[in-house]
This record gives sequence, C-alpha cells and structure tokens, in this order.
Amino acid sequence: RSRKFSFGNQVWDNVFWSLIVGVFFWTAYEVLYFWAVANGVAPTFALADHPVVFVLWLLVMPVLLSSHFYLIHRLLHWPPLYKTVHRLHHRNIHIGPWSGMSMHPVEHVIYISSVLIHFVIPSHPVIILVHLYSRCLGPAFSHSGFEKLLVKDRSVVDAADFHHQLHHRFFECNYGTVDAPWDRWFGSYHDGSDEATVRVREQRKRMYRNRPPA
Repeated sequence: RSRKFSFGNQVWDNVFWSLIVGVFFWTAYEVLYFWAVANGVAPTFALADHPVVFVLWLLVMPVLLSSHFYLIHRLLHWPPLYKTVHRLHHRNIHIGPWSGMSMHPVEHVIYISSVLIHFVIPSHPVIILVHLYSRCLGPAFSHSGFEKLLVKDRSVVDAADFHHQLHHRFFECNYGTVDAPWDRWFGSYHDGSDEATVRVREQRKRMYRNRPPA
C-alpha cells in the first residue's frame, strides 16, 4: 500500500491501468487492423498462397519485438516523456505480474505501436494475433518475480525477470530484453554484478549532471 498508487494500493493500481486502459488500446489496435483488412486498406495474404512468408513472419517476430521495445523504451526515458508518461510505470520498483502493462495511456499507444508494421507489409490475421498476444501478455512474465519456470529441474520458460527487475531498480540500464544484444552494444547492460552497479550509477550521475535544468 502506498499513496503514490491509484486507490492507495499497488495491485489495484496495476490492475486498473492494465485491464481498463491497456486492454482498451490493445482492442483498439486489433479492431483497427481487422477493419483495415476487411476494407482493403491493410495488405494481407492467404496462408495457402504464401506458407513460407507466414513462417518467416513467425521467425522475424522476436527480433522485431525486441528491437522496437528497446528503441521506444529509450525514447520513454527522454526526460520530457519520462516525467509526463513513463514515470507512472516506474512507480513499480517492486514489480509483480500486473505491473507489466500498468502504463500511461500514451505509453500504451507507443508500446503497442509495433503492430503498425502489419499495415505496411503484407501479413496474416493469425500473425497479428500472435504479435498482440506476445506484446500484451508477455510483460506478465517479465514482471512476475521469477526468472525461469522449472519442470522436473528443467527450464521450460525464461521469464528474464531478473534482467528487467534491474531496470526497475536502477532505471538507466537494461532497456531491452535479455535475448537481444542492444543493451550490450550500446553500453546499457547490467548483469547484476557489483561492478555493473558502480558503472551504471556513474553513467547516471554523468547523465543527470549534463542535463540542463528544467
């Protein structure tokens, strides 16, 4: 419980922003796409005609999602957007399954906007459903409080929770997903070590020192 959350309760706050606001924009994007396909505005194809393209879409999807997430996440940490939009999500320092889609309405629009590629490149209705399910249900795993789902001591699901937990703790690191190289390539990767914590804190000090006063 905390006064910084709607209703004074983190869980109810997160449920509200996820189900009432998040599902609204998820539905809006989905309805818009199917309306566009039905009216010949968005390009599409039949699975029987292009099975190879269908499979290629499924293979490319993880790369598309992780790349888009990294780029828009860096954008959301731009001070004007962070203060007015992304800060709502970052009230969740101790995250739970409902925290993933607990966002400002503007952030929901930006976060789900990766589906707009289907309005430009020919796609299939099943592909966009997979896209939306991955985009909107995936955060429940990455914010769930566990890193792996084990069955008989075998890892069957990588939730990557620790990677994203570090982002919620230190803010200016781990903008992307653990399976993508962007954080390593651009120097924002935190592996949980003490050395990485010192480096990230120094980077953050320099970042805020160089920012002009608001």
